[in-house]
Amino acid sequence: MRVFWTLQNQEVWDMSQDRGYLQGEREYAMFPKEYEWMIHQMKKRLSKYEGESPIWLWVNKPDLRRTGYFESGVKFVRIKVELDEQSVLLSDYDEWHMVLNNDFLANSEQEYEDYHQGKGMISKEESWERIFAWDRKRDSSWDTDEDRELQGTTGKISLANVKSVEYFIAR
Repeated sequence: MRVFWTLQNQEVWDMSQDRGYLQGEREYAMFPKEYEWMIHQMKKRLSKYEGESPIWLWVNKPDLRRTGYFESGVKFVRIKVELDEQSVLLSDYDEWHMVLNNDFLANSEQEYEDYHQGKGMISKEESWERIFAWDRKRDSSWDTDEDRELQGTTGKISLANVKSVEYFIAR
């Protein structure tokens, strides 16, 4: 078991308490097309995943002094959960943005240029799967070797796995 964190709209949390589990809600998906890509990856990589809309998780406790999690005035919760690592698909947070931006995820500047000149060895969608291999070798002049910020996705979370809940209103 491992500790993860999730930030949820308070409405979603309230619904979860009524039904006994936390589950991603398609109507709250910020990027529906990209979330569908992640659902496909979860089906491929997590043996017990049943196809629910993903719940986004953080490996490290989110620092709420940062902005951008929710629009100002939105009521939300920060939830600490304990989950079996086999039920969580980890990915690189920064590289996920290549999926969101519909761009090629290159390991080097040369590979990026080759792809955009039609000389790529793999498709854009195949390159996105690199977000799951955050420890792979990259050209250091193209990408730093700094610690990667990891995020995770999972399906349903039983309320029995919830360890704490904190309430907030976004600034």
